[in-house]
Amino acid sequence: MVRRHSQMMALLMGLLLAQLVSAGSPRINYLLHCSGCHLPGAEGNPPNVPTLHHELGRMMNVHEMREYLVRVPGSAQSALSDADLAAVVNWLLIEFNADTLPPEFELLSTDEVSAARKAILANPLEYRITHWRNYGE
Repeated sequence: MVRRHSQMMALLMGLLLAQLVSAGSPRINYLLHCSGCHLPGAEGNPPNVPTLHHELGRMMNVHEMREYLVRVPGSAQSALSDADLAAVVNWLLIEFNADTLPPEFELLSTDEVSAARKAILANPLEYRITHWRNYGE
């Protein structure tokens, strides 16, 4: 009986912890889900892992690049909900790209993120080259 109670308590604690993690601030969610590759300060390791400074703001001038940010595999396949992913991307745009955002920029909505994530991006590099630029040139 004691063992079963301990197992149930462990399961309950795990569920509560998962709720707390998923309900984190955009910064906390970035640190938990994105900083492993892009590093805590969002500097990345170019050219393989892009920086998330300044460039993302410039991308917002091109409609196709809005959805690109949430369609790249790391975003689209993350465990974040659509609302949390929208919050993380919007946080990145404001935190590290405010000076390069277009004047008429509007934050990404949860509905926009939800729709974009459903469209699998088979070749992110090709998409970026087609709609933005080739970093190899």
